[in-house]
Amino acid sequence: MPRLLHLLLATNDALSPPRFPIFGILCHLGRMIVIGTGLVESYLANHAGHKGIKAARSQYEAWIDIVGRAQWRNPEDVKTSYPKASILKASRVVFNIKGNDYRLAAALQFRAGVLAIRFFGTHDEYDRIDAETV
Repeated sequence: MPRLLHLLLATNDALSPPRFPIFGILCHLGRMIVIGTGLVESYLANHAGHKGIKAARSQYEAWIDIVGRAQWRNPEDVKTSYPKASILKASRVVFNIKGNDYRLAAALQFRAGVLAIRFFGTHDEYDRIDAETV
């Protein structure tokens, strides 16, 4: 086996999709990697007992499942999965969770296949932040 291929296979664990260097950039070939889930889990834990939080958790878990299986390569792919998602500048996307009661803002790196959760909160809380810089 060629040394480069052997090294690539050795650095990719069996549970994650393979990644290969393309023009010197390690590119993701498969499902999206979601980071920042702790931010949402912390929010949901801190608001346990609030009206609608159980439904929000359920909707968030459904969202995480869909995103974790997605293979988004551009904003159009996101809109196909989530027609009501808002595509912003700076590679940011805002998703509605539990109707429009909660908002989740994320930074997307399409080429790397990474979605980084940057904000989760109520619509009112969302109105107080700048989703393009958070």
